[in-house]
Amino acid sequence: MQDKPKSIFASIDWFTIIVYVLLLAMGWMSICGACYEYGQPRDLLSLASFDTRTGMQLVWIGSSVVLGAIILLLDDRIFDTFAYLIYGGLLLLLFVTPFLAHDIKGSLSWIKIGPFSFQSAEFAKFATALALAKFMSSYGFRLQGSWKNLAICVALMMLPMVLIVLQKETGSALVYFSLFLMLYREGMPGSILFTGIAAVAYVVVGLRFADERVLGGATSLGAIAVMLMIVVFVIGMIIVYCRPAALLGETAAESRAARMVYRRSLLETIFASLGSMLALIGIAYFVFSSEHFSSYVFDITPVLFAVCLMLILRLVWLGFSNHLYRYVYIGLFALGSLATFFSANVLVDHLAPHQQKRIQVLLGLRDDPNGVGYNVIQAKIAIGSGGLEGKGFLNGTQTKLKYVPEQETDFIFCTVGEEQGFIGSAAVLVLFLLLLWRLIVVAERQPYAFGRVYGYCAFSIFFFHLLINVGMVLGLMPVIGIPLPFFSYGGSSLWGFTLLLFIFLRIDAGRSRFQR
Repeated sequence: MQDKPKSIFASIDWFTIIVYVLLLAMGWMSICGACYEYGQPRDLLSLASFDTRTGMQLVWIGSSVVLGAIILLLDDRIFDTFAYLIYGGLLLLLFVTPFLAHDIKGSLSWIKIGPFSFQSAEFAKFATALALAKFMSSYGFRLQGSWKNLAICVALMMLPMVLIVLQKETGSALVYFSLFLMLYREGMPGSILFTGIAAVAYVVVGLRFADERVLGGATSLGAIAVMLMIVVFVIGMIIVYCRPAALLGETAAESRAARMVYRRSLLETIFASLGSMLALIGIAYFVFSSEHFSSYVFDITPVLFAVCLMLILRLVWLGFSNHLYRYVYIGLFALGSLATFFSANVLVDHLAPHQQKRIQVLLGLRDDPNGVGYNVIQAKIAIGSGGLEGKGFLNGTQTKLKYVPEQETDFIFCTVGEEQGFIGSAAVLVLFLLLLWRLIVVAERQPYAFGRVYGYCAFSIFFFHLLINVGMVLGLMPVIGIPLPFFSYGGSSLWGFTLLLFIFLRIDAGRSRFQR
């Protein structure tokens, strides 16, 4: 006889809900600190007044709790059934938003209805997660080895991203890149994730050291560093993907030819490519350090570039001639790496001036304490002034004197650092880490793919927001303007994150149907 399924309240993950409530409470305290002004009454009735932002945030918190409760009372199967319909509706809303929105600081993402405004981009996150979960849980779906399925998943992610960019909300659009973490968990080749990380490394290193000249003052240190990185990455990829043990199951897996090609390609790359590059750099260093040649100017970048091209051609030839196409893919990776590096400056030159300044300030290429760098400098001053224990609730000075712009939204974490100090900031980060850890645990216990994929989508989005927002306030990440979940002021982001989290909790609670 089949056991009676657990009740919904017995199946809910209450640990996650407790963390959620604690984050809401600490978030409201931070909003109070960010919005409080000297001379304002400190009693609870004054702080809860609907005429103030702190009072309105209480309204958003209360409505979010009610929204979460309603979601938990719904049948979890409706999210699977109507996933595509919800996704299509949100895409339509994103499309019409620029035509209905009011221009707020250059952004066309806010739709105003009476006294209230909402940002459609905040709700597209859970809709995209539902659509991905629906598609990836379909019968016979397989991500690994299926470029068609991977392309469809990327398209589902890119559609809302493009529509959000049209609203001039680049920061909100970048959040969708975090979903590649979910794809990696579901079987996307690690080489794709590594390629993305490598591309970021090329751009950062290349731009950061582009103007630092070495070897007589003609060669860019950034160019040398990036091309050495490319060759080192190629060596690593040959070792990982082309060694005989990695080719098991292929026709040439255990053949003598495969082993010979592996040894030859590895030795040629190490000695002929990396070795020749290091030799060229060493010769150039001693030549230009000599008194006889110190007046000469010679850029060795074209020579290093030629070495990279010869390496690429050699890998492609080895791949095709021996029917070992992994060498061809590695050669294409190296070619794409060169293209990424040399196109980075062109792409940056086509950015808006304020975006160029943000990148330059982040990379330490220029100081702009009264312009682009002002927010970050003031935020770091506010956090540093909090010390170990902080100045106490409503006792911050940097935030009360409004030195930090957007301190109740994008830069809300600086209020935590100033008033609660290192201990309070650490406590907030621990709560977020507990939430992220719990999302992974709950996602892994799902009995079917729909719940697991949605759970990892939720994890990826929360992780990205936490990483970028806190890193931005500390000056470690670019200022792209995304909220800190459950802390930043506003109903749209709070409702959006609540929907994202509680839909997953409801899906998880429905797993009792599969348990005996």
